[in-house]
Amino acid sequence: MRRILSAHPTLRRCEPRIYNRHSILPRVSGIALPIGTAVHERTFRLCESLNYREWSGYYAVSAYESHHEHEYNAIRNSSALIDISPLYKYMLTGPDATRLVNRVITRDIHKVKIGQVIYCCWCDEQGKVIDDGTITRLGENVYRWTAADPSLHWFSQNALGLDVRIEDVSEKVAALALQGPTSARLLEKLVGGEILNLKYFRVLHTHLAGVGVDISRTGYTGDLGYELWIPWDDATKVWDALMEQGRAFDIHPAGMLALDVARIEAGLILIEVDYFSSKKALIPSQKYSPYEIGLGRLVNLEKDPFVGQKALREKNAHGPARTLVGLEINWDDIERLYDAVGLAPQIPGAASRAPVPVYQGKTQVGKATSTTWSPTLKKMIALASVATPKSAVGTHMDVELTVEAMRHRVRAATVNLPFYNPPRKMATPAG
Repeated sequence: MRRILSAHPTLRRCEPRIYNRHSILPRVSGIALPIGTAVHERTFRLCESLNYREWSGYYAVSAYESHHEHEYNAIRNSSALIDISPLYKYMLTGPDATRLVNRVITRDIHKVKIGQVIYCCWCDEQGKVIDDGTITRLGENVYRWTAADPSLHWFSQNALGLDVRIEDVSEKVAALALQGPTSARLLEKLVGGEILNLKYFRVLHTHLAGVGVDISRTGYTGDLGYELWIPWDDATKVWDALMEQGRAFDIHPAGMLALDVARIEAGLILIEVDYFSSKKALIPSQKYSPYEIGLGRLVNLEKDPFVGQKALREKNAHGPARTLVGLEINWDDIERLYDAVGLAPQIPGAASRAPVPVYQGKTQVGKATSTTWSPTLKKMIALASVATPKSAVGTHMDVELTVEAMRHRVRAATVNLPFYNPPRKMATPAG
């Protein structure tokens, strides 16, 4: 069961009501509203801006204050606490759980140890990416699998003939991301020194505020950070402990706008923005192979058979037609265009998820899919999908920019991803 706001978040504050994701949702003017996560009562009290968005049927805070600056700064300079409970989460158990995982993903799960987390993608029969997420190996045949989109049907289809149980635990397991350079020392205060020796992409089962939790050294910010996997009904206890103890570490709750800037700096892709799930694509060009979105390193063509393996072998032999690259956009060109109309340069208040054309000469060679001003790097940067022959580092091209309803082009150059990769992200001991 869930506790949610009984009116739209832009309306007056009022008492929560109880729903779950599968019940009839509350409606305003006939439109179904999202529901609250396990910590909605806490995040709602802190959300001064009342700036929300819908994420997989849940309320997600876009920004707690009128601007996300302080939240972003917490990710990069102290500690940020982010509610990521809307992720879809599945538990796979049974004698054939390992066989199922290996049948679906492009990586070799046999190389993954108990207590290890991997980032992976899974494809359809044509080798086009359906989704990406993380898998935590909790036991010999016990896995927790996260996904951006509902995946129960796909997993079940591929489990035919196997002795495996697949349980959707999305409403049983809450998730909080604690990210930032002081996050390790904060957790040390709450769970002890063993957290400092937790390696990158490993998981630790421990207790926090009297609650049994899994803490994985993972995140979506490209910084030192952790994700906490918590029984849904106990999530507020963990939230409260982190916020109370976190005062000494300058903790801030952070929303999706700050997270979006951080993940672009980290060169991390977002489904339905930087690529489309092949299940939702309307035309062939909206479907992407792992090699086209920077996930080729996650494909093991020599492992046991998996869905899409034959098609990916062919794609690998011929090479991808397009490639994910990082772009640094020339700031002098932006200033010049705004100066020409008598305006100071306009830095977008939030990262842009709107695709814009990328050109070389008179030819369009791709599109920038995620664009942001990087407060840390002091640069305008973008993730872009461009024709592979134009993807080499140092290649010069132009990105479309609209100023006062007039379309222009500004210079850009391809750079290595990620844009930002601090050593503390992977260092052990942490903190």
